Amino acid sequence: MKNQLSFAAAAALLWLNACTTIPPGTRVAPEKVAVSPAPAEPASIVVLKPAAWDTLTGWVEDDIQPAWDAFLRSCAVLKKQPLWQETCTHADSMRGRGGAALRQFFESRFIPHQVLNPDGSGEGLITGYYEPLLKGSRTPSRRYRYPIYTIPDELLVIDLSEVYPELKNMRLRGRLQGRKVIPYYSRAELAGNPAPLQGKELLWVDDEIDLFFLQIQGSGRVQLENGEIVRVGYSEQNGHPYKSVGRVLVERGELALEKASMQGIREWARKNPAKLSELLQQNSSYVFFRELPTDVPGPLGSLGVPLTAGRSLAIDPRAVPQGAPVFLSTTWPNTDKQLYRLMVAQDTGGAIKGNVRADFFWGFGPEAADQAGKMKQTGKMWVLMPAGYVPQAPVTRKACC
Repeated sequence: MKNQLSFAAAAALLWLNACTTIPPGTRVAPEKVAVSPAPAEPASIVVLKPAAWDTLTGWVEDDIQPAWDAFLRSCAVLKKQPLWQETCTHADSMRGRGGAALRQFFESRFIPHQVLNPDGSGEGLITGYYEPLLKGSRTPSRRYRYPIYTIPDELLVIDLSEVYPELKNMRLRGRLQGRKVIPYYSRAELAGNPAPLQGKELLWVDDEIDLFFLQIQGSGRVQLENGEIVRVGYSEQNGHPYKSVGRVLVERGELALEKASMQGIREWARKNPAKLSELLQQNSSYVFFRELPTDVPGPLGSLGVPLTAGRSLAIDPRAVPQGAPVFLSTTWPNTDKQLYRLMVAQDTGGAIKGNVRADFFWGFGPEAADQAGKMKQTGKMWVLMPAGYVPQAPVTRKACC
C-alpha cells in the first residue's frame, strides 16, 4: 500500500507540475499575457518579512471600513484556526465601531509582513478580475447554443495531502480507464467530442467569447429572456494547465503586446470569428460551474466566503495565507495614479502564481469589467498577521509555468 501511495504521489507531482496550485477556487484569472517564469526559489529567502507600520505609505489615508467588513467574513473561516481565534473574537466584538477604532485594532493586534519574491525583491504583477453578465437560457436554441456545464460524473479529484503534506494545495484530476487514472479531457478534446458532458448542461449562453471569459473569471451572472438572473460559480476544473490565449496571439504576431488585455482579445475575436474556436482551444483548462443562491452578496472565493468589490484579493496561497488582510500598494489601471488599499486574501487563481502576485476583484458591472480588463500594474504587498505569528522559510520548488 505504501508503494502504491508513493507512486500516486509521484504521478501527482509529475502531472500537476511543480507549481500547480489548487485550481482556481472560484476562478483562474483575467486574461493577461503571462509573465516570465521565476527562478527556483532559494530556501534562505523568507517570503514574509516583518515591517514597521510607518513603511506602509497610504495606510493612514485608506478607508478601513469596507476592508473591515470583508475581514469579518474571513473570520467565519479563520476563527477555527488557533492563530486567529482570539483576533477574530475581538473583531466580532467591535462591530459598529468607527474607522479610528478599527485602524487602532489592526495596528495593535497585527504586524505587517512585506511579501518578497524569491530574489528578495518586493514588486510584482497586480491584475484584476470581475463578475461578468451573460445572456442565456435554460434550454438550447439557435441563439443560445454555447453550454455552461456542471461537473461530469467521471471527473475524479484526488487529494493526497493527508498522507503527503508536501502536496497541500495540490489536487490530481483525471478519469478512469480500466484500472488506471489518466488525464481528463482537454478543452480541445471536449470541443471535438462533447459526449462526456452530455446531460450536464447547466445553462446555455449566446456568445462563445463571453463563455470563455466566464471560465477565466470563474463566476458570473446569466440573465434569462424573462429577466431572471441566475448566479453561477466555480465548481471544478479539468486538471489541465491554464494557458493565456492573449500570449498565443502575441506570439503569433496577431496582437500587439500592449493590446493583450481582455478588451483587446474581444476586439480580435469580433474581427476573426472563424479563428476563435481554434484559439480558445489553445487553453486546455476547462472550468465547470454550479448554480448559486441569488441572495449571496457576492461570488464565492476559494476561502468559501462572498467576495467584496474593491476589497477582495486573489493570491498564491503558498506565499500569502488565505483569509489574511493584505495592504496593497499599486496604481490604478493604465495610469500612474497611486492606489493604496487594505484588501483581504479571499481567493486564489490558476494563473496567480508567485509571491508578489495578486488579482484585484473589482466587482460587477461595466465599470468593473473595464477596470479589470485593463489592470496590469506593478505593486507591493504586506500581509497583516496576528502578533505571535512566526514567518516560515519557504520550501524550495522548481520554477515552472
